[in-house]
Amino acid sequence: MATTAVVAGTAAHMGARSAQRSAEADQAQAAPPAAAPADEPAAPEAAESPQIEELKQLAALKDQGILTEEEFSAKKAQILGL
Repeated sequence: MATTAVVAGTAAHMGARSAQRSAEADQAQAAPPAAAPADEPAAPEAAESPQIEELKQLAALKDQGILTEEEFSAKKAQILGL
């Protein structure tokens, strides 16, 4: 008799657990996927654009006195398409 109670109890527990997993799966399928914000800033470790890299190099040359302010401004306008 005790064995029958254990088997019945185990079956009931497993049935309840299966129903719970099914409900969780149904809920997961019904929920819409979370959308990332469109205007989220890029991660700091993300690669910078080639234009930014070139501007940084030009700024370094200007700071070292290799480029004049006028040369730097002209090349910056060319890179940015201004």
